[in-house]
Amino acid sequence: MTISEPAKITRRCFGHATIAGAASLAATSISARAVNGDVEETSPGWIDAHVHVWTPDVKKYPISKRFKKSDMQPPSFTAEELLKHCKPVGVDRIVLIQMSFYEYDHSYMSEVMAANKGIFSGVALIDYQADDVVDQMKKLASQGMRGFRLHSTGNTKAWVDDLGMNKLWRNAAKEGLAVCPLINPADIPNIDALCKKHPDTTVVVDHFARIGVNGKIKPNDLEMLCRLARFRNTYVKTSAFYALGKKKPPYDDLIPMIRKVVDSFGPERLMWGSDCPYQVQGDHNYESSLAVIRDRIDFLSKGEIQSILKDTADKIFFR
Repeated sequence: MTISEPAKITRRCFGHATIAGAASLAATSISARAVNGDVEETSPGWIDAHVHVWTPDVKKYPISKRFKKSDMQPPSFTAEELLKHCKPVGVDRIVLIQMSFYEYDHSYMSEVMAANKGIFSGVALIDYQADDVVDQMKKLASQGMRGFRLHSTGNTKAWVDDLGMNKLWRNAAKEGLAVCPLINPADIPNIDALCKKHPDTTVVVDHFARIGVNGKIKPNDLEMLCRLARFRNTYVKTSAFYALGKKKPPYDDLIPMIRKVVDSFGPERLMWGSDCPYQVQGDHNYESSLAVIRDRIDFLSKGEIQSILKDTADKIFFR
C-alpha cells in the first residue's frame, strides 16, 4: 500500500478491539439559567473534534472498491445516531472526519453538513499527489471542509520532500485550513520536519500521535510529541481514549500523558475528540470519554476545560 493510492485504513491498524454492540449512554448534568423566574436547561456547548459517520445505504453512497460492506462496523453510524450520544451530554457541535470507506468521495459527509448548518464542520481526505491538489482543496473548502487528513502508512519520511505534500501544506497556510496527520510515534520526527518547513501551517495531530496504542505510553514518544509545541500553529487532539493505554474506562491511566501535553502546548492548543463510533462500542461509552476532561482532572481550571472541550476546536474548525 502506498500513499499515492487511497489507503485502506482499518480499525485493526489503530489497534482497536473487535467492535461489539453499542454501549448505553450515561446522562450528565447540563448547566441551567433563570428565565422569567423559571430554571431552563442550557447546553455548555461542547465540541467533539473527531467523529466518523456513515450510512448503510451503499447504493446511494457507494464505498470504495478497496472495502467491503462487511468492513463497515458497526454497520451504521449516521448523523442521527451520533447526535443521540452527543446532545444529552451538552455536545452541540461536531467535527466530522471523512471515513476511509468513502476515500475521496465526500458526498455523504457533505450532505450531512449541508443539512445541519452550524452543527458540523469537516476534515476531508485528499490525494496530495494529484496535479490539481490546490483546486481540490478549494473545492472541498467551499463545501465546508476546514482541514485535510493525512494517513501515515509508515512512509512519512517521503512526505518531507514530496512536492505535492509541500504544496498542500503551503496552500493550507494560505487559505487558513488545517493539516491533520494521523500518525504513529515513529512518524513524529517527520511531522516535526514539515512543521519546520511550514511554520505558518495549522497542524492538528490526531489522537496524541497514537502514543499508547500498544498499551505502553513511552516517555521518549511523549517527549517527541511535546517538542512539536515549539511550533505555535501546532495542536493536539486529546482523543480516542478507548484505544490508548489500558483501554479501559475511566481512563485515569492517561491523565499523566494529558498533563504533559497540557504543560507543553497549553490548553488553548488542545482539543477533545471522542473518535465515535469506536468510543461507543463494547465497554466504552460517550460519557466516559467526555468525563475525562470535564470531571476527572484536578489540575485544569474551568477556563482550561472550556478551551479543551470547546474553544480550541471552535477557533480551528468553525470560524
